[in-house]
Order: sequence, then structure tokens, then C-alpha cells
Amino acid sequence: MNQAPVGVFDSGVGGLSVLAEIRRLLPNESLLYVADSGHVPYGEKTPEQIRARSQAIAGFLLEQGAKALVLACNTATVAAINDLRGLYDLPIIGMEPAVKPAALATRNGVVGVLATTGTLQSAKFAALLDRFAQSVKVVTQPCPGLVECIERGELEGPDVEALLRRYTEPLLAAGCDTLILGCTHYPFVRPALQRLLPASVRLIDTGAAVARQLQVRLGETGLLSGEAGVATRFWTSADPQSMATILPLLWGEGGKVERLPV
Repeated sequence: MNQAPVGVFDSGVGGLSVLAEIRRLLPNESLLYVADSGHVPYGEKTPEQIRARSQAIAGFLLEQGAKALVLACNTATVAAINDLRGLYDLPIIGMEPAVKPAALATRNGVVGVLATTGTLQSAKFAALLDRFAQSVKVVTQPCPGLVECIERGELEGPDVEALLRRYTEPLLAAGCDTLILGCTHYPFVRPALQRLLPASVRLIDTGAAVARQLQVRLGETGLLSGEAGVATRFWTSADPQSMATILPLLWGEGGKVERLPV
């Protein structure tokens, strides 16, 4: 048993969707969360920039005593997870778009992917398609501006709905009956999406699967906590007060947000 915390980070507040799944599955774990909102969106950054930020944040979380790391960001996983695993000897869990479950779930063989440009253009995503989507048609759609709306706490309303309509219409026109939410920010607009989409369209994300993978890795390494954890700590590279304001909306409760020093 190990009472040290689990460190989780994302380009912004989107990873709170993953953090919530971890809290649900592993309520005894103490959690640390970094929102790198001062550098959002990662999807428009170079791989080198993302690696540099990921290494700085990982180092900070290890200084706080983290026993495991979760990259709650598809784009950071693509760019940085191999480097981080080479640097640090501890469980490091990443995200990837849910191509395999979507390919299994589709009824008509047409799957849509909503994600950042960085994720969609990555070799890792191409490899996922090659491995799991040979028997289905995959239609991809980058979503500029959507992450920024969610960072501001805009989860519904005319601006968000206009963006969602613009990005989902081509996927529906292509016949997609299953949509992958390929960015950890996007589950926060699931209710708005469900209002726009036909009831027959299935939405799939990977937050719960990542929590299960973390549970497995902590169990394998003897790092699961056996006692109730302490309150979650939050840091941001943007304005702490801004994040504190939207935290109840996205996390379900308030909390102190500190300024990230790296």
C-alpha cells in the first residue's frame, strides 16, 4: 500500500474529466492536478514544445511526491509519453482516442473522430487506425476553438452549439453512427452534443478506461492506497482565480487553485 499521490496533467481543464473517473474508481487515492492553461491548446503547438512542457510538469509533480503520472491529454501522450517513460521509473498512463471500442461499437461501419489537429496528424493516431480500424470507415474532424470555449467554462449556449454543429455536420453527412471524443475536454460538452445529434449516434471517450488502466498498474506495482486520501490539489499556469471559478462546474466542487511555478 502506498499513500503517495497520483499526478495528473492536461493542457488545460479538460483532464478534469479523466480525474473524475479516477476519483470514482479509486476513491482512496490522493490526487494532484495540473492544468497547463497558460499554454493551451497543445493541439496547435509543435511536438518539441509539448515535450518541453510535459517534462517540466512531470518534474514538478514528482517534486510533489507523485507515485504515478497520468497524461490526461491525447496530444501530450502522442508527443511526450515515450520520453517521460524513458526518464522516470514509475507508472505513466496516457490517453489515446477510443478507436478500438468505436470500431467494435459501430453498427454501420462508419466512425467519426472529433479531436485536435495535433492528435489527428500524429503517427500514433495513424497506427491506431491501421491496427483497429481496417474494417470500418473513419472520418476525422479537427475542432479549432472548442477547447478554448471549454477553458472559459462555456459548455452550452449559442457559440458552443454553433461550433459543435459545424464540426458534427460533416460527420453526420458521412453517415457516422459512432463518434469518438478524442480530446479530454470534449466530454464536458457531451450534453450539448447529445441535444444536437440523433439519439442513434453513440459517443465514446476513454476516461473510464484510463482510470481502469491506472488501477491495474498501481496494483501490479504495489502502489494502491489502502486508506482515504487527502483533498485534491490543483495548479494552473494561467490565472488561478479563473480556474477556481469554473472548478465547481467541471469538478463538481470547489477547491484552492495554486499558480504553477514551472
